[in-house]
Amino acid sequence: MLRPRALPAIGRRQFLQHSGAALLGSTLAGCSVAVLSPQRRPAPAPALELRPPHASADRITNITVCTRPFRAQGPRLDVEQILGKTVVHNYGHGGSGWSLSWGSSAIAAESALASGEREVAVIGCGAMGLTSALLLQRAGAKVRIYARDLPPNVHSSLATGLWTPDSRICFEEYAIPAFRQQWQRMARRSFAAYQTLLGLPGNPVEFIDVYFVSDGEKFSRALPPEDPRPRFAELQHELVGDLMTQSEAFPPGSHPLGARWLQRSALMMFNLTAYTHLLLSDFRLGGGEIEVTEFHTPAELARVREKTLINATGYGARALLGDQSVIPVRGQVARVIPEPQVSYGLLYNGVAFVPRRDGLVFQVIGANDYYGFNDDTTVPDRAEAERAVSTIAALFNAPRP
Repeated sequence: MLRPRALPAIGRRQFLQHSGAALLGSTLAGCSVAVLSPQRRPAPAPALELRPPHASADRITNITVCTRPFRAQGPRLDVEQILGKTVVHNYGHGGSGWSLSWGSSAIAAESALASGEREVAVIGCGAMGLTSALLLQRAGAKVRIYARDLPPNVHSSLATGLWTPDSRICFEEYAIPAFRQQWQRMARRSFAAYQTLLGLPGNPVEFIDVYFVSDGEKFSRALPPEDPRPRFAELQHELVGDLMTQSEAFPPGSHPLGARWLQRSALMMFNLTAYTHLLLSDFRLGGGEIEVTEFHTPAELARVREKTLINATGYGARALLGDQSVIPVRGQVARVIPEPQVSYGLLYNGVAFVPRRDGLVFQVIGANDYYGFNDDTTVPDRAEAERAVSTIAALFNAPRP
């Protein structure tokens, strides 16, 4: 039997974004096989069994599009005065919103409480708004959320649902030492917070095995050397590599996906329906109030009763504050009927498959981080959704080597 060789711990971006690291081959164990005849040699059983998902276009139940708020210099976490209000900003996390939410919101909550006020408003009810509100409550503040939309009708609820703390967090040139230290604190605090949510009813957070699939022996989503566009910062492997599990390589013949190489790593996954329900319930149980309203200009913040506000409006900050540094990154997911028996993820040929409990998620992620960059369109693309589903389905139709 072919046995996978253990590889050093590798971060999600080293796989998903552009690791370029060659997979190591596996060795043949010293076991013998009875030979009946040259034409009738029994095929060895794969070392790895993967239950095929029911991936077909007719099982798509929903197609949604979100606009991730990327800022070249990273998230905005400063404090400013607007018409007599102390406004703490907490937005612009790119593809790392859920992943950094507890750590980023801890910084925002501390800044808000430093004003001396114990009644605080939070603008927005997505990943940053909910975690900011809960952390303020836990510090003894009375909190009211003001938001136009509530989950599941917020951009955060349309995310893929994997812990990806350095996904489009900033451009490489802005990852200076001070930013790297702040990012590491946010990532570690968030990771620790998520460990307290493991095993809860509904599995709001859980670990899954994710297989990175390659037609050759290397995984790469890197920009070509001649590409003049800025490179995105990669921080996870270097700064929080101790939080990563060891990876394993599976060569052709050791798995059911044909003549391909697989590399397996454990990643944290958020079942967003259960998770956002938990956050909202905890906020309300803590005495929190929600007021459904919309702000169009900074001047309208003056009608908020509280004197201190956390602005967690995500991509909405571009319109509310006129913040042109917020760049949209379009992300579309196709939801397919859930299958509890399928408990692993796949990344192959620019497509991600995530086995969430509220529906199998299929997403075209492209060849690099620029896929969907500066695209604010939100109309679902059925052809793109079907391409994502069919790409994963084709893996299981490949002939064995």
